[in-house]
Amino acid sequence: MLSVSIASPGTLTFPPKPKSSIPKTSFTGLRIHHLCPQRLPSQTTSFRKPPASSSVVMMAKREEEMKEIRAKTTEEINDEVVELKGELLMLRLQKSVRNEFKSSEFRRMRKRIARMLTVKREREMEEGVNKRLSRKLDRQWKKSIVVKPPPSLIKLREQEAAEEAEKSAA
Repeated sequence: MLSVSIASPGTLTFPPKPKSSIPKTSFTGLRIHHLCPQRLPSQTTSFRKPPASSSVVMMAKREEEMKEIRAKTTEEINDEVVELKGELLMLRLQKSVRNEFKSSEFRRMRKRIARMLTVKREREMEEGVNKRLSRKLDRQWKKSIVVKPPPSLIKLREQEAAEEAEKSAA
């Protein structure tokens, strides 16, 4: 919209042009600019949050688990981390073979491993071990790990052996 007012002969006053977000080009034709209406917060998709009571219960469980982990020695933590990583490998194998498994176990195991490693690092920090030395010690620890089957595989082998014993006895 253009407004013209004549204050004195030969002087024209134009209102300032509104600044638009459209970049200036040499295009001289008609430009149609469609503005999308902004969504209201109620229209936006959001992830469901669990009720406050369940988050409190989850926090309590987490705190209880952290107390349980902190009660263990560093060697016990290392052993359990190795076992959990073996279990995680078994879950991945089950997934690749398309066996039935609980997909929530992936997240649960990863979180538990992370909590254990966090407690281990906290202890190193209390001892005054810096980050660089901690990584060096971690590499040495990983090289010293003796590969052994995870507990779930041992249990599976025992069940299979028991079934074979029953078949041979019958």
